[in-house]
Amino acid sequence: MGRYNPPMSRGRSSHILDEPIVGHLRRDCITLRADASVGDSLASLRARDVGQRPVYFYAVDESGKLVGVVPTRRLLVSPPEATVASIMVDRVAAIPHTATVLVACEFFLQYRFLAFPVVDDENRLLGVVDVDLFTTEMFDVAARHTREDVFQLLGVHLARRRERSTWRGFRNRFPWLLCNIGGGLACAVLAARYEVFLDSAIILALFIPVVLALSESVSMQSTTLTLQWLHQGRPAWAAVGQVLRQELATAALLGAGCGLVVALVIQGWKGKPVVAGAVGLSIALAMITSCLFGVLWPTVVRALRGDPRIAAGPIVLATADVATLYLYFRLSAWLLGE
Repeated sequence: MGRYNPPMSRGRSSHILDEPIVGHLRRDCITLRADASVGDSLASLRARDVGQRPVYFYAVDESGKLVGVVPTRRLLVSPPEATVASIMVDRVAAIPHTATVLVACEFFLQYRFLAFPVVDDENRLLGVVDVDLFTTEMFDVAARHTREDVFQLLGVHLARRRERSTWRGFRNRFPWLLCNIGGGLACAVLAARYEVFLDSAIILALFIPVVLALSESVSMQSTTLTLQWLHQGRPAWAAVGQVLRQELATAALLGAGCGLVVALVIQGWKGKPVVAGAVGLSIALAMITSCLFGVLWPTVVRALRGDPRIAAGPIVLATADVATLYLYFRLSAWLLGE
């Protein structure tokens, strides 16, 4: 497989990421007065040569301060007598004029907009920066596939930028790997608490790797699917609930199927129905619990503006392992009357 070079690196130095964003503005952004009517604004737009580039309309006050964004659909369907202020979205994600191109790249990845306004210290609109900054080749990709590909390419380049320093890569990743160390030590402590019980039911120790492997597998599957979903933008908690319900239902079926298969194998191999039931039920509950972690942890990390691709995996695995062993030991001890 050949080495892949992100389109941004072709014909442009990667040092562009360190340049001030004000050097890459488009000044031809379309502004509308917030106190103007929709009818007057549309008439003004018809009289101007707006071209094909504008993506968003920006509402400003009499001093040129940015006060909102006007969606095109709202502008077209609203009554002519309505004011721009009444139809605009007043919560605007704006890039400060002191930002670098690297910071602008973070905005594009986080919000998935095609353009952002750039404002000065007094919130006056200076211009607009659009995703075209990062190369027109990306739009060729988007035309062939989907707009999401543009942001995927930006993410690849930004990730490479972050990992350019060996020390920075270590610093970004090592703290999260401590989660695996902590999870492993917690599992060791947990196993030590049930050492006497395991001595009396040594057969249970034989199936710990199976229970952990299935739990970790379903947690990583859920994590992967959740990360793909999170690529669409910041998580809405109502949507999180829907995704969680779907994943839990799937995990319940997977847990029941895997638990039944393993229980039948144990029963046929060792002829111990209580042990077979304990292992099978533990697998089912552990897979449901691990699925819960696989959905919630990446979502929480993303909501806290962390990088779920780095943080979510170690956190999910560590918590899934500890929860799985706890369920396995507790349930087995209960069923065996210990």
